[in-house]
Amino acid sequence: MNKLNFKSLLLANAVLLASGFAVQAHAEDETQLIKQGEYLSRLGDCMACHSVAGKPDYAGGLAIESNLGTIFSTNITPDKQHGIGNYTEQQFSDAVRKGILPDGSRLYPAMPYPDYARISDADMHALYVYFMKGVKPGAEQPPETKLSFPFSQRWGMRFWNWAFTSDKPFQPIDGASEEVNRGAYIVEGLGHCGSCHTPRGFGMNEKALDSRDDQFLAGGSLNNWDVPSLRGLPRWSEQEIVDYLQTGRNDKAAVGGEMKSVIEHSSSHMTDADLKAIAAYLKFIGGNPPLQAYNVQAQQATEARLTTAKNLTEGERLYLDNCGACHFVTGKGAAGIFPELDQATLVNAKDPTGLIHTILVGAQQPSTEKAPSKLAMPGFGNRLSDDEVAKLATFVRQGWSNKAPAVSKEQVAEVRKSFEH
Repeated sequence: MNKLNFKSLLLANAVLLASGFAVQAHAEDETQLIKQGEYLSRLGDCMACHSVAGKPDYAGGLAIESNLGTIFSTNITPDKQHGIGNYTEQQFSDAVRKGILPDGSRLYPAMPYPDYARISDADMHALYVYFMKGVKPGAEQPPETKLSFPFSQRWGMRFWNWAFTSDKPFQPIDGASEEVNRGAYIVEGLGHCGSCHTPRGFGMNEKALDSRDDQFLAGGSLNNWDVPSLRGLPRWSEQEIVDYLQTGRNDKAAVGGEMKSVIEHSSSHMTDADLKAIAAYLKFIGGNPPLQAYNVQAQQATEARLTTAKNLTEGERLYLDNCGACHFVTGKGAAGIFPELDQATLVNAKDPTGLIHTILVGAQQPSTEKAPSKLAMPGFGNRLSDDEVAKLATFVRQGWSNKAPAVSKEQVAEVRKSFEH
């Protein structure tokens, strides 16, 4: 072999070797992007809305009840016929950030694109790679959303978007720590916490999209359940916020309602660092005083009446017969197991729907990695009449330090009717 041929062979081998390294590096980069995108999809809680039990993940079909009617989530698997397999990255970004589909039609803001607008370009790229290459295609056609006129006219969302959304990227909070700003990025963007915890305006829009407005995270209403304010969470420590988001329970409360799905599919999968960042951010923004002053005398008076068990009202008797074994005469429950009733947000909510619903049908905490046990509260709807539930709920709302309005049997009947039909 002459020198020229030998050098050519060496050069060819070097090129092949370099190409091999490049292919391997590309594959490693893609694997990392898929892993990152999967985690970001958990931050965005995409699984909860776009998945239905018994169907492929992300194949859509979840019925989302709204004031406009029932909206069905779409198939966001890479299936080319029923999903998003033909989307370019720009089209994917426009759908997620702007609510605009490739054909120009508009999504309803049940898809929280007003919040997702803050997702960074890098995170959007990782999400696109994950959904295109890390999710299995699902050949499922979800039911079509059919709202009544005029809400059926999706073109009108163009004007809604103009009035109520913003295309500004995430803006870090001046003077805040890196941890607080990480929490802000999650809560204001992918976490879309404001879509439930911020009050809605006349156009059913979030009244604020970030913490620069005091209305942001100041509480709202979802399907007649009062949604609590998250500003400062004065009764909870940062660690209690982390515990709640990670396990669905802490020393004061246990998850209920729509938040159960959020913890099950999203926050329980977050890293400790991100959960601590969220807690730090919620404490940083502050803004709300405690629910009410803790009244030692009132608490002790209720505890004494329940302990002596003499001359009880019907509400007090119903409490001892049905609730006392877990929540005790103190109303304090058991830390990390049974939630407190004294000063609880659900108990003191202006609208008692959430409490009534919980008494009637019960509740179950989700199973998470750090709290796998599924602790459950039974429902009492089959053994208690509407009048009995009303008296029980009224006692709970007015016992110990609680000072919420009474509940009527008509309110109970309305809640019972809502899930029996």
